[in-house]
Amino acid sequence: MAKKSTSSRSKGKSKVQKVMKEHKEGTLKSGSGKKVKSRKQAVAIALSEARKSGAKIPKKKKKSS
Repeated sequence: MAKKSTSSRSKGKSKVQKVMKEHKEGTLKSGSGKKVKSRKQAVAIALSEARKSGAKIPKKKKKSS
């Protein structure tokens, strides 16, 4: 059985850690240049940056009614 590559996981994990550290320090900025105050917004930015760098991160699941 072939080994799974963990490089995309570690790439995504390190991106998320970097962005969340910036948020904690208060230096994280959104696309418009304003400081990010919301933790949820910081997570969204982290995941989008990780996806752009090539990490395999699943899209957000939609709620079914």
